[in-house]
Amino acid sequence: MKFSTVVIAGLFLVPAAAASAQGVNDAQIASIVVTANQVDIDAGKLATTQASDPEIKKFGQQMVTDHTGVNKQAVDLVTKLKVTPEDNPTSKSLKSGGDDNLKNLKGLKGAEFDKAYIDHEVAYHQAVLDAVDKTLIPGAQNAELKALLVKVRPAFVAHLEHAKHVQASLKK
Repeated sequence: MKFSTVVIAGLFLVPAAAASAQGVNDAQIASIVVTANQVDIDAGKLATTQASDPEIKKFGQQMVTDHTGVNKQAVDLVTKLKVTPEDNPTSKSLKSGGDDNLKNLKGLKGAEFDKAYIDHEVAYHQAVLDAVDKTLIPGAQNAELKALLVKVRPAFVAHLEHAKHVQASLKK
């Protein structure tokens, strides 16, 4: 089972309202979290091999490391709670957006890849934070699941700020 960060590639952003409009249960939140993290892990792995800028490669590796850690915590928790992640429109949209982003990125090289990857990371982490704040934390019924979301939120903020910093450095 995978636990992903709510991240979306390129312009394939899923508004937090999409999940909040339908209301989500803990099993659906688990699926969203796992999917979002996996999307960012997959893009990060691609960046470590395909980016031309050393900072982009380094950022990609950090995304792989950090989101793998969050997924492990999430999987451990849902296993302990005996919650099976449940696919839902938001998790499916995240997966589809992640797949589309990877397809797009695989067709790019050099500075074009670097810019597209980091632009997506900025947009994706902002979308994830919006979903965490507006949907996932408020919607979580289980106290331990809610606590995990609150605990990992600062990492998403740090990733967003780091991505913005890298993005700005590419424009110099």
